Amino acid sequence: MAMKIKTTLCHAISEDISSIQLEHVELTAPAANEVQIRIKACAVNFPDLLMIQGKYQFKPPLPFAPGGELAGDVVALGKNVTEFKIGDRVIANLRYGGFAEAINVPVNSVSMIPGDIAYEKAASYAVAYLTAFVALDVRAKLHAGETLLVHGATGGVGMAAVDLGKQMGAKVIATGGTDEKLAVVKSKGADHVINYTMEDGSMGGFREEVKALTGGKGADVIYDPVGGSVFDESMRCINFNGRLLVIGFTSGVWPNAPANLILIKNIAILGVRAGEIGRRNPEIGKYSRNAIYQLLKDGAIDPYVCAGFPLERAVDAMKMLEERKVVSKVVVTMNGYTIQTT
Repeated sequence: MAMKIKTTLCHAISEDISSIQLEHVELTAPAANEVQIRIKACAVNFPDLLMIQGKYQFKPPLPFAPGGELAGDVVALGKNVTEFKIGDRVIANLRYGGFAEAINVPVNSVSMIPGDIAYEKAASYAVAYLTAFVALDVRAKLHAGETLLVHGATGGVGMAAVDLGKQMGAKVIATGGTDEKLAVVKSKGADHVINYTMEDGSMGGFREEVKALTGGKGADVIYDPVGGSVFDESMRCINFNGRLLVIGFTSGVWPNAPANLILIKNIAILGVRAGEIGRRNPEIGKYSRNAIYQLLKDGAIDPYVCAGFPLERAVDAMKMLEERKVVSKVVVTMNGYTIQTT
């Protein structure tokens, strides 16, 4: 039996993310091997913006609702579903569709929310922490006692790396663009924070401070979702045998690695595509997903959510991310759910 729900739909590719529209649509009953979830919270990620703008590698069919990380309650079960029951608090990870009051999802995309973890935190851990875990554990093999330098630490994948780095026993140095945001990162466990915004607005100026904090050696592992000048300067404050993780290029600039420094310092530059690694090697993907889920269940990691907006203001949530005002994560909430910032 179908029901009317509210959702936020993108009907045409546009540079202007405010072009999405709040609409009422019909949601059918779940099909076989599907569960229907009444959504409470859905995290906002950069791919949501890029899909609307047509800049993401995956292009969903139009019209579509953004949002891939969601949490809520099971309200209906399709045929053959035995893993869940009505009322279960669950997480689902999809590519799109989460900016809606309810959704039907394949049962293999759903997991239970551990314990009494809040919906907004449950909806905000999977993408960021999977990226950080694959980078630090699978690719860099970070060891306890090593120094981890995390760039862009005030963003979602950056703060996840800070959290995981401390959990793995590393000394964590975190960089970011504002003192106010870095104060949050410091409160969440970073040993040292560095504001890398220069007087001219460019990013840099952290090299000497990193060296001073490491007795002149430099960082053992560098986690870089920024690229550009941040990558360039990282090459000059990395320890011998260091590992530099290329996560992304939020600066908009793809750097070129100087081969002489790679040779002289005996370093490794490692690309990180967490999702693709899991698709090509399902065992690693399963290991990584299970590991971060267990850490969440054990309370060893704590996803940080700075703000929540109701579905009617989904554009405001995305603009907050677009304008780089978010610390870690922002979520869209549905069905009257509200969050307390943490």
